Amino acid sequence: MLTNYLTTLLLTSLLMKQSEIVTTLIIVVVIFSILLILGVRKSYKLKKENEELNNMNTEISDEEDTYKDFTDGHMYDNK
Repeated sequence: MLTNYLTTLLLTSLLMKQSEIVTTLIIVVVIFSILLILGVRKSYKLKKENEELNNMNTEISDEEDTYKDFTDGHMYDNK
């Protein structure tokens, strides 16, 4: 009778520990899944913004800058 009780107590304590481990693992997996989803979302947004910036840079670089002579200013005595 006592051994049966101890065996039952031992099995329930093992099951409790096992269920606590499973619960903890589920919580950890959920947290890391949320972080992974947020990271992928942020990566997608950064990639999209990078493409927009690349398109903007090509539009700006298409304009030709003409050379301006700045020596005609008042600081230079052009006599």
